[in-house]
Amino acid sequence: MKDSNKEISFAATGDSFITRRLSKQDFDPQVAALIGSADFRFTNLEITLHRNEGYPSALSGGTWAMADPEVLNDLKKYHFNSMTWANNHTLDYLYEGLQATECNLDKADIVHAGVGENLAAASSPKYVDCDSGRIALIGATSTFHDFWRAGEQRADMQGRPGINPLRYSTKYQVTSKNMTILREIAGSTDINAENNLAIKEGFSTDSDLFKFGSYTFTIGEQEGMVREPHPEDLQRMTKAIHEGKRQADYVIVSIHCHEMNKDQKDQAPDFLEAIARHCIDEGAHAVIGHGPHILRGVEIYKNRPIFYSLGNFIFQNDTVQKLPSDFYEQYNLPATATVGEALDKRSQNNTKGLGVNKAVWESVIPFWEMREGVLTSLKFYPIELGFGLPRYQRGWPKITTNEEVLKSLEELSKQYGTEFVIKDGMAEVILN
Repeated sequence: MKDSNKEISFAATGDSFITRRLSKQDFDPQVAALIGSADFRFTNLEITLHRNEGYPSALSGGTWAMADPEVLNDLKKYHFNSMTWANNHTLDYLYEGLQATECNLDKADIVHAGVGENLAAASSPKYVDCDSGRIALIGATSTFHDFWRAGEQRADMQGRPGINPLRYSTKYQVTSKNMTILREIAGSTDINAENNLAIKEGFSTDSDLFKFGSYTFTIGEQEGMVREPHPEDLQRMTKAIHEGKRQADYVIVSIHCHEMNKDQKDQAPDFLEAIARHCIDEGAHAVIGHGPHILRGVEIYKNRPIFYSLGNFIFQNDTVQKLPSDFYEQYNLPATATVGEALDKRSQNNTKGLGVNKAVWESVIPFWEMREGVLTSLKFYPIELGFGLPRYQRGWPKITTNEEVLKSLEELSKQYGTEFVIKDGMAEVILN
């Protein structure tokens, strides 16, 4: 019988966008040893795993993400025992790509969450059994194309494969003076013609809010954008957390979120903060965020950690082997163009984009311990992914002694009142 009072350890990473095989030279045993020393060992898989079983979608997460299923063997060298894969790439290769990825994850004997054959399967907790206890893992994403949402089962209709969605509503608040101007512009441009007709014909409902094309405006003294979690998705997340609490010692929630605060990619959006705190309120023991490919701040909320983004763990989005015609057309390239030429065009020969953003190529691995649901220690170990190397070499994690990334995390976390002690290439959170 497992001791419920025993301390349990956790290690987590951000996105694993892996498209190449791992060589001995690229493998850092220190990284593997750190992750392997934890009971719960997590990464977010941001790639589909198959050999062209799926048709490329007309819409993607940016890069159509596909890798050979064998890369799972390389991920397992880092000792991961759990993954989520609900993100903006899950349906890059439509349902066939999703189903092939799920099949390969099952064959690899990896606990995975956030995606399924219907909404119930995608949103339900999955369980990691380890020597120190049982952990429930719930995965979801706020960044997706709408048709990627998993569908609910009915007695008379099967559900739809897809991701566990975390939708949000967006309203733009303006003064009454600016609202008058918006209404005048709408009237002179007919931007609302289709929506007005839909209301008349019963395909849409009228509202006190003002629609300006696809955007919703309301009057308020303070102008700005306000986003709120979708109540149905929040309720489903709550139900999953409660179920996880019944069936496991700990509940971990993973959220993929590219959305940001204004134009600041390193700042979490308002709705993500609301969702993360709600998850803790309902019983989750940690919230692991990822998505923007850079770090965001850390909050200790009710003695439990919220990582708003852990950045990248493995990042190789520019060494995919194949891309559909849509990608080449986007950059006005001929049918004879190669993958390398297309990626050069996108990055303007590695002078713009993620490849030249140093923050994309450095991150941290948090290692934390909990006893009886309370955080007892939390440490961060910095990693670097080869900034400045050719794209076919960079992207693998290695432990670094450079404390600049820790200082950056400390600065990002000040808004949440989180304090660190940085020493000997490691940062430890000061717990009250």
